[in-house]
Amino acid sequence: MPAAPARVHNLPAARAQYGDLIGRLLPAFERTDPLADAAAAWLSTCPEGHTVFAAALRDPAGAPEPVAALLESVAGLPAWARPARLERAAHLFSRAGVVGGFVLGLRSLVLGYAAPAGNKPLAFSGRLREAAPRRLAETARFVTAVCEPGGLLPGGEGRAIALHVRLMHAQVRRLLLANGRWDRAAWAVPINQHDMLATSLLFSHVYLDGLRLFGLQVDADEADDYVHLWRLASWLLGVDAELVPDREPDARRLAECIFLTQGPPDADSRALTAALLQAPLQAARTPAERRVAAVRVRLSSSICRHLVGNGLGDALGVPAERHPFSVPLLASLLGGLDRLRAAVPPIDASAVALGRRYWDLVVDLGMNGETPTYPMPARLGRHVSAA
Repeated sequence: MPAAPARVHNLPAARAQYGDLIGRLLPAFERTDPLADAAAAWLSTCPEGHTVFAAALRDPAGAPEPVAALLESVAGLPAWARPARLERAAHLFSRAGVVGGFVLGLRSLVLGYAAPAGNKPLAFSGRLREAAPRRLAETARFVTAVCEPGGLLPGGEGRAIALHVRLMHAQVRRLLLANGRWDRAAWAVPINQHDMLATSLLFSHVYLDGLRLFGLQVDADEADDYVHLWRLASWLLGVDAELVPDREPDARRLAECIFLTQGPPDADSRALTAALLQAPLQAARTPAERRVAAVRVRLSSSICRHLVGNGLGDALGVPAERHPFSVPLLASLLGGLDRLRAAVPPIDASAVALGRRYWDLVVDLGMNGETPTYPMPARLGRHVSAA
């Protein structure tokens, strides 16, 4: 079994409980995404690299060799992909609506920030702290495009965005490796296969568990279909196929192993979480908007604690707010509405339609009318850790 990097915690306990997974995960800390790395290296020399790649997505004929190799590797669908399962997963995402928004923003993303080594590329990029509303809207659009009907099929917008995100990750990796402050001994290779897998699990299993914490019903087949959708998204994003699960029980076990070995939150974890929670205040422009934003921050803090637990909430510095309403009571109410939805087909169809409109509104407001583009960054932001 390969040696563990310095960032791995609780290794004896992890080997005792997850020995088979540890053997697969440890080498992944030093593996990246060679096809995307080669394409990003070539495109970074081109003044219009983003435009060149967008054109290649529309028509791969004549694309430069590194870009053509990347696109050829994800042409069509893999033999294991099942479009019917993707459709059922898209239905689940849409009908979750605003509850899914709570979970994505205040559980999935926050648990990603909690990883003290995995959070370093985002901390170094500076994008969340410098432009939180836009960054969060871009993430929302990525997830909604991946999860909309047909989004991951050839020609789908989710597929195109996933490939742009893959290139963006490769470019950030190049910039970090060239940065004299990247501590490879402590953090391993930036945006490595282990951390890409962990991110995929945040959007699949961790998201599903968050829906359940808010009272939504997700049966085993639905959950497996949703994990299947993120297996396909992960394939497009360059995650090694041997790492990615296809069923929720396997995804749960992987997530538990990763969480056990990642270590406690650090100063960057707390700074990133604060930037997310304070995003409404950053976007507010008038006194009235700031008053509304302050209420939203308090509500978000309470919901975040419900979704990640008070122990982790304390470690991340999430304020313990008091409110005239109970978040568990809200979850009970939403659970009751979801049971009604499941029993009455017209309500289910309405929930799906409302969910899609909700996500469109989230993206439109966060982007302030602009279109997310996911370009390859030319430089990193300023990383100032409180550690």
